Amino acid sequence: MKLNELRDNPGAAKKSKRVARGPGSGKGKTAGRGIKGQKSRSGVAIGGYEGGQMPLYRRLPKRGFNKPNAKKFAVVNLGLIQKFVEAGKLDAKNEITEDVLVAAGIVRRKLDGIRVLAKGEVSSKLKLAVTGASKAAIAAVEKAGGSLSVTTATAAE
Repeated sequence: MKLNELRDNPGAAKKSKRVARGPGSGKGKTAGRGIKGQKSRSGVAIGGYEGGQMPLYRRLPKRGFNKPNAKKFAVVNLGLIQKFVEAGKLDAKNEITEDVLVAAGIVRRKLDGIRVLAKGEVSSKLKLAVTGASKAAIAAVEKAGGSLSVTTATAAE
């Protein structure tokens, strides 16, 4: 086989239809857009327009609510904390606070606080002090012989 004998599989590369290139192309003159009207012009976006009928997005009722003062927590899984302890980036003997987690690089920033979730295994005896934690995370840390203290009233869910 030589370089000039290389071919793509038949049907693998489909030629694009070239519109507005004369009557012989089958898509000449109006380029398949018909005559006159908004959709025959360029720069038209008729998203959700239903020909004057009340659009679907206005016929349906509004739903839901976005809480304006909702707390946004940085989330950390127990498995990740354990991995950092094993790598020597966290000291399991000292208390692990939110500032320590940020300094170690587990979370980028605290936001409204750090919340610990129970994904992953924890084997070290950790002493954690964070803003929030799931009940499963608290149970997992205590099962490993450590303690997890939650600093604010919005403790477990």
